[in-house]
Amino acid sequence: MARRHERGRLENVANRLANSLSPYLRQHADNPVDWWPWGDDAFAEAERRDVPVLLSVGYAACHWCHVMAHESFEDPDVAAYMNEHFVAVKVDREERPDVDAVYMESVQALTGQGGWPMTAFLTPAGRPFFAGTYYPPQPLHGMPSFTQVLQAVVQAWTDRRDEVTAAAGQIAASLGTAGPTGAAQAPDAERLDAAVSRLAAEFDPAAGGFGGAPKFPPSMVLEFLLRHHARTANEKASTMVDVTCERMARGGIYDQLGGGFARYSVDSGWVVPHFEKMLYDNALLMRVYAHWWRATGSPTAARVVHETAQFLLDELGTEDGGFASALDADSPHPETGESREGAYYVWTPDELRAVLGPDDGDWAAQLFGVTAAGTFEDGASTLQLPHDPDDAQRWQEVRQRLRAARSRRPRPARDDKVVAAWNGLAIAALAEAGALFDEPAWVTAAARCAELLVRVHLGDDGRLRRISRDGRAGDHPGVLEDYGDVAEGFLTLLAVTGDPVWLARAEQLLEVVLASFADGHGGFFDTAADETDVRLADLRRPQDPTDNAAPAGWSAAAGALLRFAAYTGSAKHRAAAENALGIYDALAARAPRFAGWGLAVAEAVLAGPVEVAIVGPADDPRTTALHHTALRHTSPGAVVVSAAPESAVADEPAVPLLRGRGLVDGAPAAYVCRGFVCDRPTGDVDQLRAQMSASR
Repeated sequence: MARRHERGRLENVANRLANSLSPYLRQHADNPVDWWPWGDDAFAEAERRDVPVLLSVGYAACHWCHVMAHESFEDPDVAAYMNEHFVAVKVDREERPDVDAVYMESVQALTGQGGWPMTAFLTPAGRPFFAGTYYPPQPLHGMPSFTQVLQAVVQAWTDRRDEVTAAAGQIAASLGTAGPTGAAQAPDAERLDAAVSRLAAEFDPAAGGFGGAPKFPPSMVLEFLLRHHARTANEKASTMVDVTCERMARGGIYDQLGGGFARYSVDSGWVVPHFEKMLYDNALLMRVYAHWWRATGSPTAARVVHETAQFLLDELGTEDGGFASALDADSPHPETGESREGAYYVWTPDELRAVLGPDDGDWAAQLFGVTAAGTFEDGASTLQLPHDPDDAQRWQEVRQRLRAARSRRPRPARDDKVVAAWNGLAIAALAEAGALFDEPAWVTAAARCAELLVRVHLGDDGRLRRISRDGRAGDHPGVLEDYGDVAEGFLTLLAVTGDPVWLARAEQLLEVVLASFADGHGGFFDTAADETDVRLADLRRPQDPTDNAAPAGWSAAAGALLRFAAYTGSAKHRAAAENALGIYDALAARAPRFAGWGLAVAEAVLAGPVEVAIVGPADDPRTTALHHTALRHTSPGAVVVSAAPESAVADEPAVPLLRGRGLVDGAPAAYVCRGFVCDRPTGDVDQLRAQMSASR
């Protein structure tokens, strides 16, 4: 039986995984495991053979996913046992976040923790009855080996089927009762003050960030704190941002040679990262640092924004204008060829001297904190920059030489699928930073990416596809975060370019959000009503308002709805945004670290948000000055649009905020409004700042 399955694998798996758009699935196409993609066929096969489904979930840049694949899925004996006793299903969590979310809940319920690779055992109906994460090839530290787990599951399935069925029913019932509940209204000023105090109690004053190791970049929390300080001048909020942004930028989590941030730090001081570099982290952090620069003028912030933008364009940009999902944590060691985590990024003192010579090598070692003992493994160190170099020219020369030398090392693999949500985040970051720093190439790149999403991911019915690769869209429907983040990107392009097409495209997406994702109680599901997988619906339709590595779809949708309402005056969209924020009233008190973007949107509600319509010829420097002044103001969630006079005086302007606005005494003018009620128009940039700063 095992051999028959193994021989059949050569014919079947090539058809099942090798042609997938997911690089993660293609990584497993040559395993001796007879993998199936998630779908009806796999579960029908499990039903036909009366065997459990072994669900394995991971992603292409995941270090421990690679480890388990090498140790177990590439082992012919383990694979033969899997093929005989299970239908093995491989899922890319980035392609199918809905599948990942539901079954990760079962892992956390059964083990008290989660992570990837995720390993779950399901009935042929898709109900989980046992689950975990990584399993080693041999018993280790009280953890059973993967083979022992497989054998125990097979024994239970064969000899104690009633217990398995009962366990699956209990887990399904517990998942079915889970669901968020919130308050009837958005967090008020007092609640947001309390959230800042709660964050301050968890803040690390030495290294920045919140909590201990491992430590993740708190992108959405930093956005909330920046907005809170802009509204209240709360110094606690600004201090937490200053310390965290400064320490992260100087730590090993930031690539001091090539720009861009790693996924997280394994220690509490940002010294040793988990080396995978994700698009969503870098898009979010680039925008945070742009906003930090806008608020403070920090040269560190400016450096990080420029270097991270270059990283996005050079390392993650795809030929068709999108942005790839990630760079792998692992790469072949330059000398041994063995795939190792961080091999591309770490250095020893001898390696620095070999590239730079003894004088510059020792100078660089001291500057970067590279020691003989090392900060990582085998005497190697990550590169840190605890202080600015005393010789700027020498620093630039050394950095360029080290970058050139590093580029000759074997490079980490790239997961080049384009994920709609994360590209929406990149659009927002590049467009806004391009406007703030006068870098039109960044704005052009953002617009080109947006056009790719429209051309490849967006259907005529307003429905999004989740991923694409090489200009070809995948089959899987977009989830809520795709709609919210892409709408946010489109609305940011409207603010920067003034092109009303982005408002129309955002409206198209948000109509789908309201029609297909609303839960009837002011919140949102993560999947559309007519696109929820039937096996997931049997357990629980995914719904999670908490931020994780990126904004929750719930909070992303709320933010985009609020911005759209500010441009259009739509009471329907404004009410939907405010109702969705009710859940964050409770989260602000209990867990503000996991509600940053929702709290940031709540800050925008309290601030208005401010609406700025600028009317004037595009080639008039006075128009440009007003536009730049509005974009560079820190008013929480302010919306800005600039248009030529003929656009604004139309009976029905494409952007309703422009209706009735015109030149003043023949000169460009800015109209500062809240709820479409405006102050006197002004052509003076100082007056514009004052009006935007005025309390509501």
